[in-house]
Amino acid sequence: MSQNVASLDVGRNVDLRHVQSSSGPKATTVDQRKLRAAEKKLAEKNAKRGLYDPDAIPVWNPDVKPALIVNQMKASGGAGSLSKDIKIENFDIAFAGKKILQSATLTLNHGRRYGLVGKNGIGKSTLLRAVAHKELQLPAHIRVLHVEQEMAGDDTPALDSVMKADVERTSLLEEEKTLSAKLSKTSTTTEDAEKFSKRLKEVYQRMEEIEADKAESKASAILNGLGFTPEQQRAPTRTFSGGWRMRLALASALFCKPDLLLADEVTNYLDFPAVVWLERYFQKWPATLLVVSHDRSFLDAVSTDILHLHDGALDYYRGNFSVFVGTKSERRRNQIREYEAQLQYRNHLQAFIDRWRYNAKRAAQAQSKIKILEKLPPLEAPPKDDMEGIAGEGQDIFFRFPDPEKLSPPILQVDDIRFGYTAQRDILNGVSFDLQMDSKIAVVGPNGAGKSTLIRLITGEVTPQRGIVQRHGRLRMALFSQHHVDQLELGASSVQFLQAKFPGMQEEEYRRVLGRYGLTGTTALQPIGTLSGGQKSRAVFAWMAMSNPHVLILDEPTNHLDMDSIDALASALREFRGGIAIVSHDERFLDAVCNEVWVCNEGKLTRFEGKTGNQDGVVKQYKASLMIDEV
Repeated sequence: MSQNVASLDVGRNVDLRHVQSSSGPKATTVDQRKLRAAEKKLAEKNAKRGLYDPDAIPVWNPDVKPALIVNQMKASGGAGSLSKDIKIENFDIAFAGKKILQSATLTLNHGRRYGLVGKNGIGKSTLLRAVAHKELQLPAHIRVLHVEQEMAGDDTPALDSVMKADVERTSLLEEEKTLSAKLSKTSTTTEDAEKFSKRLKEVYQRMEEIEADKAESKASAILNGLGFTPEQQRAPTRTFSGGWRMRLALASALFCKPDLLLADEVTNYLDFPAVVWLERYFQKWPATLLVVSHDRSFLDAVSTDILHLHDGALDYYRGNFSVFVGTKSERRRNQIREYEAQLQYRNHLQAFIDRWRYNAKRAAQAQSKIKILEKLPPLEAPPKDDMEGIAGEGQDIFFRFPDPEKLSPPILQVDDIRFGYTAQRDILNGVSFDLQMDSKIAVVGPNGAGKSTLIRLITGEVTPQRGIVQRHGRLRMALFSQHHVDQLELGASSVQFLQAKFPGMQEEEYRRVLGRYGLTGTTALQPIGTLSGGQKSRAVFAWMAMSNPHVLILDEPTNHLDMDSIDALASALREFRGGIAIVSHDERFLDAVCNEVWVCNEGKLTRFEGKTGNQDGVVKQYKASLMIDEV
């Protein structure tokens, strides 16, 4: 057994079952199953009563990474020694003191595309990091690339930075240059020249095999698909923002074509055209793909299999996400039917026993029923389904934004504005629109077209060089920024964050609000920096709700939310009786909320007119129009 331990605190969390006395190990008489059930019941009871263990609240230190502990039995690459199938058996993962997986098995067949799904904070990104950082050991011949962090910025042009990611090609080019220089020297002996020529021939042969001469055109095509213009491809990487550097990291991974590509929420920084392009690119992906995404449309288009991470286990499903939902729903219905049938059978036995056990004529039969009942295994109800909301069977998370008082129109009016960060280039020009209390608007368009700038103009963060932005005097707006982490104090808890924004209330009131957004128990009391991305988003939604706004402005609100939370957010926005403007690439979410689409492109803002009578939503129609344009 190999064990990689980042940190170990000796003297704490000792398991007394492994302590031996001088007379040898003692067998425990405690029923471990009943003990775990009792502990779980007590924890749920304390959670309902608002009780918590102060020692269970993690401490946030941005300079110290939480411990990642992995226990692994063995890894195999399939039947053949160089097989690219992956099977890692019987491993455990714990992160920051929390158990992620126990006695799990990860099986990835070469050429399959796996979607990894599960609730926020369940450990999906931790599993990907354990594989990428070699905490989980894979066969040495399998190349793994993880798209997680943005590319570092320097003076290297974007196109060159992508080509440099192919280490083998870069190494061969350097060796070719070195060998050619040695051969050109007059001091080189005949013996050395023959040796250098032989090696140079091998280098040329390998470069031909990997098509090194086509590298630039391939890298350029990938960058173009991800939205990089020819000018941007020649620009230094340091000139790009974080979102664009993430695209460069994705482009580098696609260019290298590893045996296993780990993609963690790669669509978060992509616009609609880039998402459509990436879907088609992944559909032709020749190797193994393991992708984490909360975009159901993307998972439906890309995945051939689904891995469901829940309760410390990995469950495998064949088919895309929609097939997974149907299969899982049917499986759960069967479990419930089986449970109810078993319960009815036991109740029938118990009723017979209660009726006849003291009757002389039926006592023997009653005793027989008692023996049958005692031999039956303990009956446990099917575990709670962490994705019931997705399967359409109800959900536990209910977001709510309070309805504001009505304002007389116009509440926000923009007339013929022009804006640019420099005098040489206009971001927006000649833009006019109205936003009313009943507006439900989806703002779409390519990255860099001005969507975020439009939001900054609406909220008053920037002022146009020309035109008028007129707001109602009593208008309150709440903004969910794409970089919403900047709105939070990472060292403070979610309760402290709300206390600072809205002082004067009892702690229980803040916790009640946070509880509606899924931040319950100790989660609301631990530092925000220790929360997952989706949990941080929920803290911002709680603040927005307490602001009681007339208009909600949301810039990529679904980026880090799990699917239950996306459904809950869509439901809350549909019921909200104020104005809404959303920038997002999530087609299903936008269609669930919005009834009109504004396309921001080439400095203009135009309304997309969908076909009336079409069963598809207006956003889905817009996405379909992009596919037609691409073809």
